[in-house]
Amino acid sequence: MTEIRGVGIGLGVAQGPVARMAEPLPAPLDEPSALTPDEETARVTDAVAAVARELEERGAQAGGAARDVLEAQAMMAEDPTLADEVGTRVRAGKTGEFAVHDAFASFREQLTALGGYLGERAADLDDVAQRVIARLRGVAAPGVPDPEHPFVLVAKDLAPADTALLDLDKVLALVTTEGGPTSHTAILAREKSIVAIVGAGAAKDLVDGETVIVDAAKGVVTTDPTDEERAQAQHRADARASAASAPITDGALADGTAVPLLANLGNPAAAAEAVALGAEGVGLFRTEFLFLSSAQAPTVEQQREAYTQLLQAFPGKKVVVRVLDAGADKPLPFLNDAHEENPALGLRGLRALRASEDILREQLTALAEADAATDADLWVMAPMVSTVEETEYFTAVAREYGVKTAGVMVEVPSSALLADHILASADFASIGTNDLTQYTLAADRLLGSVASFQDPWHPAVLRLIREVGRAGAERGKPVGICGEAAADPLLAVVLVGLGATSLSMAPTALADVRATLLEHTLDDARVIADATLAATDAATARAAAMTAAARTHQKETQQ
Repeated sequence: MTEIRGVGIGLGVAQGPVARMAEPLPAPLDEPSALTPDEETARVTDAVAAVARELEERGAQAGGAARDVLEAQAMMAEDPTLADEVGTRVRAGKTGEFAVHDAFASFREQLTALGGYLGERAADLDDVAQRVIARLRGVAAPGVPDPEHPFVLVAKDLAPADTALLDLDKVLALVTTEGGPTSHTAILAREKSIVAIVGAGAAKDLVDGETVIVDAAKGVVTTDPTDEERAQAQHRADARASAASAPITDGALADGTAVPLLANLGNPAAAAEAVALGAEGVGLFRTEFLFLSSAQAPTVEQQREAYTQLLQAFPGKKVVVRVLDAGADKPLPFLNDAHEENPALGLRGLRALRASEDILREQLTALAEADAATDADLWVMAPMVSTVEETEYFTAVAREYGVKTAGVMVEVPSSALLADHILASADFASIGTNDLTQYTLAADRLLGSVASFQDPWHPAVLRLIREVGRAGAERGKPVGICGEAAADPLLAVVLVGLGATSLSMAPTALADVRATLLEHTLDDARVIADATLAATDAATARAAAMTAAARTHQKETQQ
């Protein structure tokens, strides 16, 4: 038996035979083509078009966010600039395969250097290039294997085109050697409730067919397990499935302390599923979906219709709407399309809205009208608030439009450290742990080369969260969590111990978090949180929490 450690996503456990993702195709040789430039150009044009159509078809089948990602990849494949770069190499006598490989690699380097949203797209370029080269060679593109039986998928990482159409009846679990808790694979695993461990470097040595146990709760892949270990794992899987089918209750700790469990949503169409999975409301509604696909801002009427649809799904429930969070990885031509050397530190979030205040005011008008037409409890918050003055500005403007509950997102260290003053003006704070981690550790959340730093378990991040929790308690103001951290069941307990009064997450994570909270009292949560704050890095903080949680849970069961 060997244990391979990584970062577990959720509490699931699964077992089965390994099936490895095929290795990337070898790079084409730089050798002269036996065809004319026109013939090579025709080959490449046909291959690129075929790949683009395949990506679009996969996106149409997958739907949702996956569709948007795959459509973006299809557009990338047919980018005129890339076509020109490929053409230049073909006219120089190169083969179509080498021309595609070299042109895409050059373009990838440029995007990587830009960082942010474009840096993330650089990784997608590799996948597109591999698909085009495979088409040119007449071979299957590297992708998810199909051994015709259920399997544990092991890969370096997964491209969006691969994850979009995973057969969840066959994929028992995911194990990746790279990636972190906010990687594309980790987000997919949470959304689809797939047992997963990411960043398990030693998994590169696993071979096809060997049986493993993937224990996300412990972050461990066990190779060559004994019959007893396999039986224990199956017992846990069965118990988890039984718990998931149990009657849904409101979020609470073992001592009855209420911890409302809310949903993160990006579109009103997702509301019904969230309600079915037990969401007690919405902790983060992202309004960007109305803006990102348009060349101009949506009208007040268009916005009001969408907001009304959302609020009607949650009568009497809290619904927290974030006003437009554009900039950085979400540039908009009508708001902030000017080139910035470092857009993550540029005109984004509330800063961008203040520069185009008419957009903010139209959004608040639409929200106020939707609120008047429905029975939900509407809360509205501003993104990327970094100063007290920004807080005062937003809450004042929101109140002009009759917004009863106006708050801010805490996503940068300055707002966490000034939380006591910020909460003097704001009605509530909601902590976006993804960006807070990015800015605290100075590690671009979209850049794979620094993915290991993007871990909300880091004590520096947790200490900032504690500051906000303390300020909320002192001011009598709610403090919610709406970043990916809330979907980690054990970290959710820590966050409550640090002062969070509600947790918002992908709806599929609600059941695991609900079950884990019920194992601990508020005093337990505070003890577990204190253990993490004594650590010096994310890994030791997570380990300390596991040890403290086991100790407190054992004490509870003995009483």
